[in-house]
Amino acid sequence: MISKKQYVEYLLSTPFNYTCTNLADHLDGVSHDVVNDFLRERHLRPRQLWELVRGRIEDGPEAFLIVDDSVQDKRYSRFMELVKYQYSGAEHQVVKGIGVVNLVHSNGQEGNFYPIDYRVYAPEVDHKSKNHHFQEMFIQAIENKALKARTILFDAWYASSENLKLIHRRRWTFFTTLKSNRLVSLSQEAGYSHLEEMKWTAERLEHGVTVKLKEVPFKVRLFKVVASNGDIGWVITNDLDETVTSQVAQDANDVRWQVEELHRGIKQLTGSEKCQCRSGRAQRNHLACCYHAWVSLKVKAQELG
Repeated sequence: MISKKQYVEYLLSTPFNYTCTNLADHLDGVSHDVVNDFLRERHLRPRQLWELVRGRIEDGPEAFLIVDDSVQDKRYSRFMELVKYQYSGAEHQVVKGIGVVNLVHSNGQEGNFYPIDYRVYAPEVDHKSKNHHFQEMFIQAIENKALKARTILFDAWYASSENLKLIHRRRWTFFTTLKSNRLVSLSQEAGYSHLEEMKWTAERLEHGVTVKLKEVPFKVRLFKVVASNGDIGWVITNDLDETVTSQVAQDANDVRWQVEELHRGIKQLTGSEKCQCRSGRAQRNHLACCYHAWVSLKVKAQELG
């Protein structure tokens, strides 16, 4: 049997070939079956990632949690467990792969972030949606990790009324984008209308506008964010303090993009998509080792500046 340490070191050292056969060729007395047995028989869990990074995160009231999902490309697989067709934000289309929902901690500064939890999206196995994973990881972060952060960031995919209500009940602050088809109301008399139908003055563009979001029992502040290329985005928060301006909302939304750095780094540097094993357990263990490998690279990068 090989160790997790050996497998992680292999992920860090191989440039392109991440197969059991290639690893066996580089270890004396180790066969392909030995490597395959390691991946099929171990039970590496997401909580081990937390144990790895808990002493490295810079936590505090100004820190953030970020939630987003990523799809591990498995377009050529035919008999691999956990693989299903699902929408990929990176590809902007439905692809064949293994979905993973990530929870990332950031102190808000560029490059200072670590994954602290993740879930493999496998509804055929556990009957859980991505929103179920979102809620479970958020609750565990509050109840088990004793974090001081009090703000969570996510995109429109997770901006369901149930998620927003859960966060608000726990007295956390959220910043999230909205799809343009969401309905909002300025007053009970005015009723609900689509976001595009709202009138925006210079004052509203700077300070946002307090609205009622349909099916959400509390008010939120809505911001219209216009990108340099003319694209329009919609950001909401349950923080109604007057100091929360459009710039504050944009800055929080910018921090959210750190999770994309994580997705890109794990795929490019650890071979997270390259495992060819068919069993779901082997794929889960491979991903667990990929997170460990990414953290190792992250720590070294910070040491070297």
